[in-house]
Amino acid sequence: MQIHALANQKGGCGKTTTAIHLAAALHCREQRVLLIDLDPQAHATLGLGCFVGPAPSALEVLVGECGLREASREVRPGFDVLPATLGLGEFEEAAVHALEPEQALHKALERSGVSYDHVLVDCPPRADGVLTANALRAATDVMLVVETGAFALQGALRAAEIFDLLLAEQDHAPRRRVLATMFDRRTRFAREVLVAMQARFGAAMFDTAIRQSVRLREAVASGQPAVFTAPRSFAARDHLALADEVLASAATLVPFLGS
Repeated sequence: MQIHALANQKGGCGKTTTAIHLAAALHCREQRVLLIDLDPQAHATLGLGCFVGPAPSALEVLVGECGLREASREVRPGFDVLPATLGLGEFEEAAVHALEPEQALHKALERSGVSYDHVLVDCPPRADGVLTANALRAATDVMLVVETGAFALQGALRAAEIFDLLLAEQDHAPRRRVLATMFDRRTRFAREVLVAMQARFGAAMFDTAIRQSVRLREAVASGQPAVFTAPRSFAARDHLALADEVLASAATLVPFLGS
């Protein structure tokens, strides 16, 4: 079972949109997929049209009140989501008094008995919180999601340093990958940022860059990923290409910064 943590230290980089669409694309490639929403804003949950109400969520799984299997919701057969709620922020506060709180998700997955090919974890938009630490500890690979915009490379380098330090503290060595998002090939600036990212991160970069697309915004708003509703669109094709790269990727343990 491959566990992919999608992370950055800031919002607005397309991380949640990528998590939703990559999960859906892997499902289209006949993979059994679970998307875990670890962001208290619950955007991945809402982006899949899932409303939790009083039902169990990621919070109950992390604190051990409920099993992962019981709390997950079916999007389509073979594609599930573990939803988040605003109450997930309580876990960050309670973790101050807990022993090894960053192990909660890893242990929940171990004892769950679930059988998926791929688990994707949508992290909150911060690098130093216990929810992100949980995703990193559980992950077999960490995907740094970076928009091709102003100051993106500087922010990505800083986030990569933080994640490498956190992983070193945990004595855990997942694969590290970098994904460029919100790419507009029509602009010289975006092309230059992408080239700079490729030069800096090298083999850690995915070949696929996710292009800007109105379809992606529409899909998240409608609760239906574009790979389901518009499979011929650029949005769908980019994420299907990314899914193919994920499936073909070698199990090489590489730090983000090549150190």
